[in-house]
Amino acid sequence: MPQRPNILFIIADDASHYSAYGHTFVHTPCFDRVAQDGILFANAFTTNPKCAPSRASILTGKHTWQNREACLHQNYWPKDLPVFPDVLENAGYHVGFTGKAWAPGDWKRCGRTRNPVGNEYNTRTLTPPKGSMISTRDYGACFDDFLDDRPKGTPFFFWCGGHEPHRHYTPGEGMRYGKRLEDVTEIPPYWPQEDVIRRDMLDYAFETEWFDRQAAIILARLEAAGELDNTLVIYTSDNGAPFPRVKGQMYDDDFRLPLALMWRNRTQGGRRIDDLVSFTDFSLTFLEAAEVPERERDVFAEASPGKSLQDILDAGGSGTVTQNRTRAYMGRERHDLGREGDLGYPVRCVRTPRFLYVRNFAPERWPAGNPETGYTNCDSSPTKTRILGLKEQGEEYYWKLSFGKRPAEELYDVVADPHCMKNLAGKPEFAVTQIELWRDLNAELKRSGDPRIADKGDVFEGCEYVGEAWHSWAHYVAGDWKPQNY
Repeated sequence: MPQRPNILFIIADDASHYSAYGHTFVHTPCFDRVAQDGILFANAFTTNPKCAPSRASILTGKHTWQNREACLHQNYWPKDLPVFPDVLENAGYHVGFTGKAWAPGDWKRCGRTRNPVGNEYNTRTLTPPKGSMISTRDYGACFDDFLDDRPKGTPFFFWCGGHEPHRHYTPGEGMRYGKRLEDVTEIPPYWPQEDVIRRDMLDYAFETEWFDRQAAIILARLEAAGELDNTLVIYTSDNGAPFPRVKGQMYDDDFRLPLALMWRNRTQGGRRIDDLVSFTDFSLTFLEAAEVPERERDVFAEASPGKSLQDILDAGGSGTVTQNRTRAYMGRERHDLGREGDLGYPVRCVRTPRFLYVRNFAPERWPAGNPETGYTNCDSSPTKTRILGLKEQGEEYYWKLSFGKRPAEELYDVVADPHCMKNLAGKPEFAVTQIELWRDLNAELKRSGDPRIADKGDVFEGCEYVGEAWHSWAHYVAGDWKPQNY
């Protein structure tokens, strides 16, 4: 009987760019190898463009609004919300993680004795590159500790969660370590076309490359042990790059994420897939690959809108290889605080192969946080500082794109307009598409029990924030506001 596969899940923190997709300013040979020996996905979508809620959907297989408190940033894990690592462990897998797991949030309050991802292996450290702000986590050594604890003959699930390329960076670290401005051949049209932006992108690329090298160490360990061929490897990120109009926002450059999958005993290599896949698909993929009994998989299948990726693994070939993967759904509630009453910014989206439809339920609010609190749903960065500086000089073009208020409905032709620069909502020639996509989204929200569509969205607004106590509207009013980006 064939041995059940190991499962290695590699997830970067705030990464959008890998060289397998043609990005010239970043070099990621480990990600590229997974893609070359396996499958590169062109249309993989998170459910929520922020760390903790994105990771929650990976763990539960559910839409973000189905995860209750776990759909928020800096909140707590609901007591009765099942996660796939527990199911794998019950099925005989050795489970654990290194680096960043489900975070930031409080998983202890519900009575859990460990992070929802599994057992923690984070005691080993290294010396990061001098002058950088890279984590001291020695991912490879922590993986060795995990393997040392594995009972002989037991398959494993291991989550390698990078702390990179999450901000903050030491300005100029990318160029100090050999990266060049001329490698940045394209700046997205929603940022100023200036060298200050290029330098910021190179700092981000340097940290992306660092984590990619750590992931390569883990693959090398498995290959040396003769276990790589029977390991299902998935390499992705939780949300988009930590820049204005990307991380935390509801456009394609944030929630359409890099994804490569390799299982050399099972999949043909060198494939590029255009089918739309979602982070809700991961848990069911893992449970099916691990041959978990169907009655236990049903716990996830009944509540999950996801579909195991096995159909893509089995299909062979490239391009669009299935008939029923034509929709991805995303949402957002409260991320970082920074509005009156600590309110969030509720949004729901549906993505098709051609269009992105966005429904902003509170367009009167500022999408990236209030101006007076510093747009807290956007990490501090040289790019952010430059855009705000241009606004002070009277140039508001880039500010409006990143920080300005948005209409109730947005519609983008992502084939013709991949950066979502031209809102087609309200244009007569797209009226039918706009209506159809709203009906589609509305039906899925109702089917999946979204409180927001049932006029019960206050349930999200009232959830307790578990970050620092001073990070709230009350402290802003009192004059001792201390904003912090996560």
